[in-house]
Parts: sequence; structure tokens; C-alpha cells
Amino acid sequence: MLLSANELRQSFLDYFSQFDHVVVPSAPLIPQADPTLLFTNAGMNQFKRVFLGEESRSYSRAASAQKCMRAGGKHNDLENVGYTRRHHTFFEMLGNFSFGDYFKEDAIRFGWEYLTKTLELPADQLWVTVFQDDNEAFELWEKKIGVPAGRIVRLGHKDNFWQMGDTGPCGPCSEIHIDQGAALGCGQPTCAVGCDCDRYLEIWNLVFMQFDRDAEGTLHPLPKPSIDTGMGLERLAAIVQKVSSNYDSDVFIPLLSVIAERTGHTYGKDAVSDRSLRVIADHLRAIAFMITDGILPSNEGRGYVLRRILRRGSRHGRLLGIKEPFLHELTGAVVSQMEGVYPELRQAANVIVEAVEGEEERFIGTLDQGLPILNTMVNEAKAEIRGSLDGESVFKLYDTYGFPLDLIEEAAREQGLVTDLEGFQRALDAQRDRARKAGSFAMEGEKPIITELTQQVGPTEFLGYQVLESDSVVQAILKNDQLAEEAVEGDDVEIVLNATPFYPEGGGQVGDQGTLVGPDGRMQVRETTKVGGTLYLHKGKVMAGRIRKGEHIAASVNAVTRHDAARNHTATHLMHAALREILGPHVKQYGSLVGPNRLRFDFSHFKPLGPRDVEEIESLVNQHVREDTAVQTNVMGVQEATEAGALAFFGDKYGEHVRVVGIGEFSKELCGGTHCRATGEIGTFRIISEGGVAAGVRRIEALTGVGALDHSKKVESEVREMAELLKTSPSDVLIKTRKLVSQLKDKERELEKLKLKMMDQGAGNAEADVRDVKGVQVHVQRADGLSMQELRLFSDKVRNKVSEGVIVLGSVADDKVSLLVIVSKELSKKIKAGDLIKEMATEVDGSGGGRPDMAQAGGKNPAGLKQALEKVFSLVEAKL
Repeated sequence: MLLSANELRQSFLDYFSQFDHVVVPSAPLIPQADPTLLFTNAGMNQFKRVFLGEESRSYSRAASAQKCMRAGGKHNDLENVGYTRRHHTFFEMLGNFSFGDYFKEDAIRFGWEYLTKTLELPADQLWVTVFQDDNEAFELWEKKIGVPAGRIVRLGHKDNFWQMGDTGPCGPCSEIHIDQGAALGCGQPTCAVGCDCDRYLEIWNLVFMQFDRDAEGTLHPLPKPSIDTGMGLERLAAIVQKVSSNYDSDVFIPLLSVIAERTGHTYGKDAVSDRSLRVIADHLRAIAFMITDGILPSNEGRGYVLRRILRRGSRHGRLLGIKEPFLHELTGAVVSQMEGVYPELRQAANVIVEAVEGEEERFIGTLDQGLPILNTMVNEAKAEIRGSLDGESVFKLYDTYGFPLDLIEEAAREQGLVTDLEGFQRALDAQRDRARKAGSFAMEGEKPIITELTQQVGPTEFLGYQVLESDSVVQAILKNDQLAEEAVEGDDVEIVLNATPFYPEGGGQVGDQGTLVGPDGRMQVRETTKVGGTLYLHKGKVMAGRIRKGEHIAASVNAVTRHDAARNHTATHLMHAALREILGPHVKQYGSLVGPNRLRFDFSHFKPLGPRDVEEIESLVNQHVREDTAVQTNVMGVQEATEAGALAFFGDKYGEHVRVVGIGEFSKELCGGTHCRATGEIGTFRIISEGGVAAGVRRIEALTGVGALDHSKKVESEVREMAELLKTSPSDVLIKTRKLVSQLKDKERELEKLKLKMMDQGAGNAEADVRDVKGVQVHVQRADGLSMQELRLFSDKVRNKVSEGVIVLGSVADDKVSLLVIVSKELSKKIKAGDLIKEMATEVDGSGGGRPDMAQAGGKNPAGLKQALEKVFSLVEAKL
């Protein structure tokens, strides 16, 4: 039976649906509420808490087609993609699950029947493996299913025993394999099920979760054994469609055709170009789905994995002769092919194109500079029959030009070379040592006294969602990190209460301020924190009298600062929702700061916001403020919350129950912070700044309420002052400013013409020091007042007069030094401009670099320019 991948996916879900399995949608690629995973890499990830007994569902049977990534962390197939028939970064995993419902017998029956009856795979070509000690599974396969004992293979822990971690749920597994024939085998006499070749190909893994492993490694039977299975859709499609490679199935052929047409290559004609075409096809799918799920290129975590995948795809385009950005043009093919199943791809289509194109453009410069150097390194290694790339040189390429290490390794592997990783690591460690010596770092863990306190004192009950005042009991007093029985006037202390209305710093919101008043004393609380997971510390100073351990006190939160913080927190939720609606669903929160006086919000986005974007966001938030929508909070299970559409902050660890803050249908987030009762309490919302904090991360700062009003008054006052300076009215400030700017540009153009005229006059040898150094003409000239850009323009005029040799130009402008070195093409094989510029830059307290034929440097010591220019003659002489 020949089925398309789409038909296979649907047939799988339909099959299990008829056996009372609830079909659950795919979870995002970013694991929800699970900081232990970089990516969702299996169908069971979204059910992990169910298997651990931390969460329950309304169903006990489930089936899914899950988006998965294996390109980082423990499971990483990135380096194998393109080289094998079956490795991918992004793939779909089909799975059926039982949560204490059916177990081995039904799991085995479902698996066998679906493959042999629904898909009509030949039973005589199927083999199964079982864990070496799992006699029950062996007998089920042999006696219930009828698989001959000769085609049931017992394997050990490595192959057929699954565990979630060092402790917790685990159990034996059973895999179904298909014999694809000797033509796909390794040809070794030992080839059998379990061999790494493609003859005996694993189709489906059935995990029997029946034990709980304790800290000592002892296995205890689970009261409700469960089932977790996984089968790759791409691999299944290849088997059903009777092709030997996943890339020959209908999952990839349409995409490969589009890529082949764009690159001018035909898939299947050349092994080397085929490999690059496969890499690009796989990586395009990963790129599209990662960006759709809110991941953008960056230098850390998931964003770094995306950057590596993008750059690897870009390099393979270069191997196929494509020197310009092209991946972004092809992402639409992924969207068109997959949007029927994953409609979110169409919603994110424009974002995908923009993000990919921007990253490609940034990387092209790296390729242009780095590839020639890498090719030289490879050729030298092959010529000297070294067999490896020198680690020091690899580090220089990595550090100076930003060339990714994994791409260097891959390029070496393609030429039969290895990379000297030990030498690379030595160079990297040496650089880190230098960096450490240039600065000082300190790290602090939780104080020992806190650990002691959590063992002695009961948890603090939080009352702050309901009240701002409470009658509480002093449980502990910390003074200078020591337990004390009392604190007197002037003491800086930290006090633990049995119950408190004070909100502790967390979730981006600052802690509450206020007062603690006892029978004989009063303390001013300046901040509140939560430590040890259960204790609230009220930090501040005793302002009068004394406070004793065990006495009752009146705890009062400063209502003004609390309400101001609540306004800013609710506004943050509104702004987050507005960002997602206006910029796209790829926007995710990266961090926030919510205080009484302002709010700050970091989020994923690939480019700066334009003035119109800022206006639309501000307007949409204020629209919801005017609607005075009620802010509602509910406590529910994590899965229930996410299924209801609440945004979870991926990477955070949540308990069994979470607090969901909802604002109508516009916003819904998991949040433990304090909020307004209705959006109207925000008053008004103003964005005061927007900028970048890291690659792919933007930051907005905003004000609400009185703060926003004060800001508007300040701006109006500044406009009035500007009007006075410009001798015009506030309403005409913009017109007058535009006129002045236009006049200034005219003057700048006149000045530019004068500079160009002076350059023409100064390009001759009259003002230059020109010497013959061993037959090489060296032209050295100082031209003060020119910026680096102007110095490059000047160099073009000098080159018209000095066609062969070395040109060195220097300038001082605004107390900054600029140096430019140009070496003619043939001469640059002996004398590198970059080598000269680095030596010269030391004289002006600067640094620089560049290509062999052109390099530049900047410095901050104008007094050293004369010596730097003089130095070049001896440097050139030493190179000849």
C-alpha cells in the first residue's frame, strides 16, 4: 500500500482513535515548563509530568504526531545530516501512549496490526527486539503475535532499556525492525539486527514503563505501568513508499526539486552535490519550524542551534555555487508543503523570510573572509600530508573571523582531514585565561544560614493576593547573617514571618515595601525576597524601639508602590499580547522588570521596531486600558492552562498547579505576580524607549499612570524650550528643525567638496614619504582631519598614482587615529596588509585587521601616529 506522508500521518491517528485514544496536537518545539530539555525531542515530552505522577489528564490513552528537533544537547544528529539516508534535525514522531491503562500485550498488538494489516508491510520481513531479561515480551511476540523465535532478538541495556533519568520511571522496550535486504547492508558476516547499517532498520520503539528506579538504583514495580511509543514519520514514509532513503520519499522530493532548480543542480547525479542538497532540504524544514515556534538566531541556547543550522545551510549553498542569500527564498516551499497540517507556518511565513534573510546577509561577510583562509589551510594540510588542520590556525579563524567550528570540522572531513581539537582547545583556554586576568568574577550560592532556617522554621504563608495588612508572628530575625532574638533601633535586619501580605521579588516584579510594627518597635521594609523555596525575608532597618522573635506585629504593605507595580505588571501582559498580535507569534518574553516606577520587557524579535510599530503597540495597549476589562486569576494544572491558551515561560519550572492571569480574550499567561482588578486602573501607557540587548532580543521600557503623565509633561516642556532656542512657536518646532537640518546638510556637502579637492591636491608625492624598499615602492602619507571612510576615498586617488607597492595612510580626527594599509594584489602574497596594520596599531594604542590586500585600524593615541607611520618601512623590509 503506497501512502503519502500526509496519508500515513492521518492513518496512524485514525487507527488509534478507533481504539479510544485521544488525538493530542503536537506540542511546540520549545519544551513547556521543562528546563531540562533544549528542544522537544520525542512524543512523550508533553506527557512527562503525567508519567512522573505530577499531573493527571482527562484521558488515559493518547496518540500524537509530534514535531521534534534533535540538533542540540544529548540528542544531536546535526553532524550526520546529509551524510546518511535517515538522519534529520527536524522530524515528526508518531506515538501512542497509555497512562496506567493498557500495557505490553495491547501495545505489541496495536503495533503489529497497524504495520501488517493497516499498512500491509510484509510480516516475514519484520524482526523484533526485546530486553534481554524481558521474557514476558518475548512470549507475547512469539505466542500471541506469532513471530518466529528466530526473528526475536534479545539485546541489553544500551539498546533495549529506557529511562527518563538516573532515577524515576523506566522500563524495557521492544523495537520493530524491517529487513530491507542485503543490498542495503554492510556486507559483514556479523551483520544482524542491531547493526548500524541500513539493512535491519528500526521502525517503531515500544517502551514498557513498568519500574521506578530509586537513588540506590533499585527497581520497584510501578502501581500503574504505562506505555510510550515512538515512530519516525519520515522513515515510515520511505519504507511504505519502497525507497531506500528518507530523502527519496515524498517528504523531501518536492523540496529537493525546488532547491535543485534554484541552485542549478539535479538531485541524484552527483554524490557531493546531493549531500549539500540534502543538508539544505533538512535544514530548511528545521529553520521554518523553529522560527514559527518563536526561536530566533542568537549566540546562546536554542537561538545558537538555529544559527548553526542556518549557517550550515548557507555554507552548503556556497558549495553549490550560490554566493548570495538564498535560503529565505526557499522557506516558502516548506510552508506550502506543511501548512495543511501546521497552519501556524503560514501565519509566520513573513517572519521566517525576514529572519532568515537577515541572518544570511550577516553570515555572507564571514564566509567571504573565512572561506579563502579555510581553503588555504586545507590545501596546506593536504600538501604537507599532515592529515589534520592545525588547532592554533583553526582557533584564529574561529576567533578573528567568527567562522563556526562545526563548519571548519565539516570542511576538513569532506577533504579527508581531521581537526586538531586539542590544539584548538588549548588556544581557546589561553584566551579565556587572558580574559579572566583582565577582570574579576564572584559567584555566590545560597547562604548556609538560609538552609538552616528552612529546617527550623515553617513556610511563610502568602496573603498578599487578598490583603495588604496582616497580624503576623516573627519567626526569625537575621542580623549580619546570624540568628538573633531581637533587633533594636538602627539595626539592618531580615525578618521571617509566619504569614505575610508582602509580595517577594519574583517573576520580574520587585518585592513589596512597607512597615512592620510591633508592641515596642517599628521597622521599615525596603525589599522582600523569597529564599529556600518557602521563606519570605523582609529586609530593612529598625526605625524605632525593638522587635523581638515570637511577638505579634502588624505587617503593612505600602499600598501606593504595590498598586503602581500592579499597574505596570498588568500593562506588561497587555504589551506582550500586543507585540504578538502586531509583530507575530514568534515574539516570546526573554525577561522583564516590573517596578512601581517603570516596566522593562525583553522579547524575541529579529529587527528594531519602527516608529509606526511603537505607535501601534502603544495604541493597542491603551485601547484595552480604556475598555476597563476585568483581570481574572485562576489556579489550574499546567497542561490545562497551556491547553487553554495560557503563555508559559519556557525554561521555567512550574509546580503541579499554576496561577493563570487572564485579560478577556486578549491575554492569558502563567503568572504569580500582583495585578490590577481591571485594565482601567492602568490609566495610560507610554513607551519611552526601544532597543536591542542581544542578537534577536529587543527591549522596551514603558511607563503607566502618573509616571506616563509626568513623562508627557517633561516632553512638552522640552518642546517649549526648543521652540525658544529656535525662536519659533511649539507648533512650528518640527518645520523649523527640518529647515535647519536641510541647511546643515547643504553645508556638509560643501565641506565634502572642499575635502575632495584637498585630497586631489594631496594625492601626489609632494606631501608623502615615498621610499624604495628592496624594489618595492612604499607610499606613506598623513592626512589629518579625515575619517576612516574619507581615508578610503583618499586611498582610491593615491592608488591611481601608485599602482604597485604598499600604501599606508594615517589621520587624526577628533582625537581618534585612523590607519589604512593597502598592498597590491601580487605583493599581498608576501606582505599581508593585516600583519602590517596590527604592528602599527600598537603605536597608537589601537587594534585592527582585515584582508591580505587591505586592512584598517583605529587608535586613541594621536601622539603615536608619527612613529606608527615610520615603522612601516622596517616592517616591509623584514617581510622581503
